[in-house]
Amino acid sequence: RYTDETFNRAWTSRQFHQPDGVDYLALVREFKLIERVNADQIDEVWLLGFPYCGYYESIMAGPGAFWCNAPPLHGTERAKKRFVIMGFNYERGVGEMLEDLGHRAESILAKVFADVRDEANLWERFTRYDKTHPGRAECGNVHFAPNSVKDYDWGNPRRVPSRCDNWYQFPDLSGEPRMVDCSEWGGGDIRAHHKWWFAHFPRFVGAADGISWNWWEYVIDPNRVVR
Repeated sequence: RYTDETFNRAWTSRQFHQPDGVDYLALVREFKLIERVNADQIDEVWLLGFPYCGYYESIMAGPGAFWCNAPPLHGTERAKKRFVIMGFNYERGVGEMLEDLGHRAESILAKVFADVRDEANLWERFTRYDKTHPGRAECGNVHFAPNSVKDYDWGNPRRVPSRCDNWYQFPDLSGEPRMVDCSEWGGGDIRAHHKWWFAHFPRFVGAADGISWNWWEYVIDPNRVVR
């Protein structure tokens, strides 16, 4: 644990404790997280901490936990269900919190579609961007907008064809592409891009091949993931 003095020294020198990760199982015990989950008092946990306090952006606990932008938290299997522990830095903004949620969504939806191949893998299709799929961009991912050429390149003015609008008409994805650029998603603003990206997630009634047409069901409740 840091004291005021030791953290100030670490902050000044930029030499923080190693290993850098917090003891999650100690937090689980201290705050009786499993007991609260089992009593239906909480469904997930949000931690807000100072810089370099050792949180993952997200980590999944409970029976059958899987990769959620971090390895599953072993030692929590006696919980009656899976739950996610989010780790936020209170020096950062809402955009960075949305980024944490975005990586959580990427991990969970990749798991949902893990056994689906080729064009039937709608998550793979959703995340296409022009750099990896020239002329076939759709919505991209958290780090890459449809026209990005590098990580966090949300302000790129380059125009590329994208089928991003088709996702508003889900499950009909047959529409033609149109030219898009960063003016669509905030011109480089992290919060605006992530809101734009999330707004394209399917959230409709129905299912196909055992997968819900409302992807938020999985992002918010990882217990819905059965694959």
